[in-house]
Amino acid sequence: MAEHTVFCVKLKKELPGLDEPPFDTELGKKVYENVSRDAWHSWMEFCKMLLNEYRLNPARKEDQEVIVKQMEQYFFGEGSALPAQYVPPAQK
Repeated sequence: MAEHTVFCVKLKKELPGLDEPPFDTELGKKVYENVSRDAWHSWMEFCKMLLNEYRLNPARKEDQEVIVKQMEQYFFGEGSALPAQYVPPAQK
């Protein structure tokens, strides 16, 4: 089977896409059709930072809504902003 490729909205070039939609919603389908594997991995790292900085619990519906809104901004909006008090980890 041919590899699924997309023109990535985040990285602005043709790249391998995800193997399947990340979730069964319209947003999941939109991500599958427009986001590369590389950009998805970048989002996952960014999402970990959001979870930690905002102390989000992905099991809570309210926090899931925050994560989805951030994801939409990250890929399809103006980009997701870093939390105001965020300090990046020191480079090794």
